[in-house]
Formats: sequence, C-alpha cells, structure tokens
Amino acid sequence: MADKGYDADEIVAAIEESGSVAVIPSKSNRKTRRKYEKELYKERHKIECLFGFFKHFRRLFSRFDKMKKIFSGLLHFVAALQWLK
Repeated sequence: MADKGYDADEIVAAIEESGSVAVIPSKSNRKTRRKYEKELYKERHKIECLFGFFKHFRRLFSRFDKMKKIFSGLLHFVAALQWLK
C-alpha cells in the first residue's frame, strides 16, 4: 500500500514482480486508471496515524537509544500507550 506519489509504472512493476499486489491509487493526471482495492487502501490511515503518534516521542523517533533491547522496550511501551488510548 502506498499513496499516489508512488504511482509510477516502474514501482508497480517491481511490486508485481515480487509476487505482491500493488494497492496504489492512480494519480489524477494518469490517462489509464489502474484498479486497486479501495477498502484495503482505506485501512492505510491506521498505519499513518500510528507513525504520527510515534513522532510525538522524540526519543523514539530520533532513535537516541542505540541498544536494540532498550529501543524495542520503548517502542512496545509507546505502542501500548496508543493501544490504551
């Protein structure tokens, strides 16, 4: 899943070569529209909102913690905060 900015024939071809399905809406200036699953694309906003929530925690977003164990712990903590919200 990607937004309209990734609506290039090369990108879509690479996705389809890997055996996946591209869920990318066509840009408004594209002459031939490509079909995509609209209901699946609507679910994309949940991921975007989660990353937006993570950005509120500068320590997490800037990756100040270099140790995998500490970074993973903070990531789980922030994800739990989002889940409890």
